[in-house]
Amino acid sequence: MPATPATPRARLRVAVTRRLPEAVETRMSELFDVALRDDDRKLSQDELVALMQGADVIVPTVTDQITAAMLARAGERLKLIANFGAGVDHIDVLSARQRGVLVSNTPGVVTEDTADMTLALILAVTRRIPEGLAEMQAGRWQGWSPTAHLGGRVGGRRLGILGMGRIGQAVARRANAFGMQVHYHNRKRLRPEIEEALQATYWESLDQMLARMDVVSVNAPHTPSTFHLLNARRLKLMKPSAVIVNTSRGEVIDENALTRMLRAGEIAGAGLDVFEHGHEINPRLRELPNVVLLPHMGSATVEGRAEMGEKVIINIKTFADGHRPPDLVVPAML
Repeated sequence: MPATPATPRARLRVAVTRRLPEAVETRMSELFDVALRDDDRKLSQDELVALMQGADVIVPTVTDQITAAMLARAGERLKLIANFGAGVDHIDVLSARQRGVLVSNTPGVVTEDTADMTLALILAVTRRIPEGLAEMQAGRWQGWSPTAHLGGRVGGRRLGILGMGRIGQAVARRANAFGMQVHYHNRKRLRPEIEEALQATYWESLDQMLARMDVVSVNAPHTPSTFHLLNARRLKLMKPSAVIVNTSRGEVIDENALTRMLRAGEIAGAGLDVFEHGHEINPRLRELPNVVLLPHMGSATVEGRAEMGEKVIINIKTFADGHRPPDLVVPAML
């Protein structure tokens, strides 16, 4: 499909759905006819459709659900959805392509930041860091005790990584530095030289891996095949002493089943940066001392957001020049 901009002799009309870093917005304004947001409120479906109807390019984020029905109302002007983020499960890519609308994303730039957060959550849960922080903030600490706040050592523990893409491999490298034993399950087995470099053991059976791990890290994207991949049956395979960490997509875990098992002591703890229903979190999760909850901070670094913006701009500029965006999302990738 040729990447032909809607207005080849004029600057593209670009609509942005959320506030972006100032430097990114400034550069967009220099290059394109851009509609920026004055506030950071999440737009409704009707507001998103209105933006699409008046733009050649729309720049959404993970909070913007773009469905087939919305694309059907978008009109003929829209030609590119330049997503600000790597994941595109909030966009109906197939429907967009059928309507002649290209979709691009920003892969790779959040890898290191998300892997850092994964290790931070592993340490926070196993070493009970939030509990200690809460005691200090409340002024309850009465001094050191040999039996207080005992957590577990991460060195020597088995880490099972679900999803061994860029982020999963970055997690494995960090886990090696902490002395953890790295195991993984992936749709495709890694090449032998990569396995050797990561000191990673492959499990063809996810069920068998889950039953033997001390820590499970979810680093798989949300697709129809990964929805509730960790359902109640699979979660029950985990050891009662195991902990689970998710910095990928909340939909991969059955959140209600996980909550029940955490409350029953059937899983020792969890560190969650993402949730099945966006910001609507199961309230019972908030009550548990063995659970660390973060507000989707995995990629939240100044450097990461700037690099995401740079990729968005490159994708739009390449498209404006009549070429295929370098980070074009094609159905085979989903």
